[in-house]
Amino acid sequence: MEALFNELSLLDWHGDLFRNIVSLRQSENLFDDLSASPAAQAMALQLELHCKPLTFESTQPIIDRPFEEARYDDAIGYPFSHWCESRYSDGRFGVWYGTDELVTSIHETVYHWRQGFLADAGWQDAPVSIERRVHLVRCDAALINLQTRVAGYPGLIDPHSYHFTQSIGQRLHHEGHPGLLTQSARCDGSVFAIFTPRVLSNPRVQFYLTYRITSGRVEVLRQEGNLLLVI
Repeated sequence: MEALFNELSLLDWHGDLFRNIVSLRQSENLFDDLSASPAAQAMALQLELHCKPLTFESTQPIIDRPFEEARYDDAIGYPFSHWCESRYSDGRFGVWYGTDELVTSIHETVYHWRQGFLADAGWQDAPVSIERRVHLVRCDAALINLQTRVAGYPGLIDPHSYHFTQSIGQRLHHEGHPGLLTQSARCDGSVFAIFTPRVLSNPRVQFYLTYRITSGRVEVLRQEGNLLLVI
């Protein structure tokens, strides 16, 4: 492990990264399945607002909802407040993952949706679909470049085991490094793993995607009838 850190280079990155997250294309009324009465739905909404933090309370939530805060939480803040195990974290801290190419973000998220969530439910090849939202997020940081070390350390892109990379992430997070650049384990693209939200800013929604499993393949659509990619 120590040899990996000898003579590492830095990438001085100042630019946008793609962030690909689960999201509905259209908002849904979460209370319409509890009652068909508009008055009852309104009462449920008022109860929800009463229980939310003050910054989200409003008698006109459609007008007054803090859109900028919501975009930040969705596109940047979520992994730093909802820790989970990933390639560069053992679950004791959060890591934000982004890519500099859209197709890389698609390959990464398709894999984790299908091999993780759907496989755990026994639906790996079931005819199901999911909707996603793609953001661009600004990143300004000097990132450790592990992409140049992949040939000598294949554990960096091990398709199944995260043991090697989690030990790297633990050290870099402990030492306060903002993040790293590495090669994707799912395609030929690059993945950015960020350990602090301070270097991320200006989240912007770009478009929505639909992932749909058909005949054992995943179809990626911009809109119905507009096929972008098949994996």
